[in-house]
Amino acid sequence: MGSAIIAGAGPGGAVLGFLLARRGVDVTLLERQTDFAREFRGEVLLPNGLEPLREMGLWESYEEVPQVELRAAELFVRGRRRARISFDPATMGDIAPRWVSQPHFLEWLVSEAAKHPSFRLDRGVTVRDLLRDDGRIVGLRCVGHEGERDYTADVVVGADGRSSVVRRRANLAVHEDPTPMDIVWFKLPRPGFFEEDLHARIYVGDGHLLILAPVPGDLMQVAWIIPKGGFGRVRERGMDACIEEMARHVSEDLAVHLRETGASAMESFLLSTVSDRVEDWTRPGMLVIGDAAHTMSPVGGQGLNHAIRDAVVAANRLVPVLAGEASVDAARIDAATQAVPRERRGEIARIQRLQAIPPRILFSQRDAASVLMTMGAFFLNRGWTPPVVGSIAREFFFGTTPVRLEV
Repeated sequence: MGSAIIAGAGPGGAVLGFLLARRGVDVTLLERQTDFAREFRGEVLLPNGLEPLREMGLWESYEEVPQVELRAAELFVRGRRRARISFDPATMGDIAPRWVSQPHFLEWLVSEAAKHPSFRLDRGVTVRDLLRDDGRIVGLRCVGHEGERDYTADVVVGADGRSSVVRRRANLAVHEDPTPMDIVWFKLPRPGFFEEDLHARIYVGDGHLLILAPVPGDLMQVAWIIPKGGFGRVRERGMDACIEEMARHVSEDLAVHLRETGASAMESFLLSTVSDRVEDWTRPGMLVIGDAAHTMSPVGGQGLNHAIRDAVVAANRLVPVLAGEASVDAARIDAATQAVPRERRGEIARIQRLQAIPPRILFSQRDAASVLMTMGAFFLNRGWTPPVVGSIAREFFFGTTPVRLEV
């Protein structure tokens, strides 16, 4: 029986740990933090990320995780509602998008993995370096509460996020796509207009973009997209001035709610957006997945979902060479890890190209963005979706290539 070390207990690492452990592979999952009680930028699960949970046999258990099933998305242009897209079975199949509490989601995933005796989670462990033997990566040098410690295994997986130590220490070449935006991210009490209608809202116009949705805990998540580097000006003006600026560009019901509750904005902070991908996801004995392999822009809520899809493909390839009684062969492991990016690179590159389009239009062609949104809404309200819009939406919701659990 083979063994694996996974750095990072985010969605990709936790899903992969579960999938390997349930097939008897010895898995050690390392997490830098001692718990998951912190803010995450990616908390939207789309059908392309939800379907694997059902294939894993976890759907009934997953339903207990705090979440909000979004029933529709409404588009507002210059403060006026222009279109409503319902997330009904005709458009979404039987799985609608859900805003999940990622701290609870991750605790649930590792608790499911811990039901298998070959799984181990070590919290409060920070990766410092890679361990090498004759050019092969054979483990991780880490530091935790008890000091420095070395972990060794047949394969090392870096799922340690956009600031991945595994990626950096392996000297993986990174291709970066400049993004023209950052996000001011905060929560407010949930307004009354969400109580009977759990939908997302998108406000666009005059160079502004604001997205909000009901989230677990009777709260509303707000994402205010601003030009890259603009946070200094936002901070200088203060939160009250920012709330007023947002209120001038949204519908009246939201404007009233922002002005009434803006002072209670919770955990307001800047999300610096990044879009990049490594040219090669592997080294002998090592693989990176999720944000460590490709940091996604927040456009379309793709990062969480593609981390899960990476984990499924990685499990499909690694389980056959790590599980079982036969001795583990290094060449087979390397062939398995190299197969993962061959399957995943095309979809990731395509999604990142699509993610880059809206911000460029929004911040460089302000009037054009409003006109295009108004025209699109006109057609949507008459039951006709422009083919290019429908195609992009399907790729965001369902992925560009099939990903199915095989093990």
